[in-house]
Amino acid sequence: QSHLDAARELGLLMAADDIELVYGGGATGLMGLIADTVLQAGGRVVGVIPSDLGTEVGHRGLTEFVEVETMHERKSLMYERSDAFIAMPGGFGTLDEFAEISTWRQLGLHDKPIGLLDSDGYYQSLLEFFDRAVTDQLLKEQNRMLVVSGATPSSLLELLRTDTASFEPKWQ
Repeated sequence: QSHLDAARELGLLMAADDIELVYGGGATGLMGLIADTVLQAGGRVVGVIPSDLGTEVGHRGLTEFVEVETMHERKSLMYERSDAFIAMPGGFGTLDEFAEISTWRQLGLHDKPIGLLDSDGYYQSLLEFFDRAVTDQLLKEQNRMLVVSGATPSSLLELLRTDTASFEPKWQ
């Protein structure tokens, strides 16, 4: 499944299931496509963006558009407003947000489900890295299970709905 098809499918499923999208507020890329799809299907979309980016790339057609001062404030507000997290295929920004929210869960700061949308095998090398970290005893297997992955939006949403993983303190 292509990343574009996966983004559209996820947007449609979120709107159909009355799942509010909370994201970084941009008008372009896969997340902009998901936002547009959710909106076109009658769903709600909240964008959170630093004010210096909002004037350049902000999506002004959202249900709610929140401008904040810093990237840290952005991530904190997106965390507070979200019940679960999905990382679409992306670059450094996606990896940053995914790593931080995963670390917070490993530390027991939250217990919200986290998933990788592995469309077209995009995250296979990252998943192999996690498995290697377990093999090398750098990541506890129970904490590895804090992140699920699905090749399709429907399979990933089902995994997030049924998530029962809990963290194991790293220091024990």
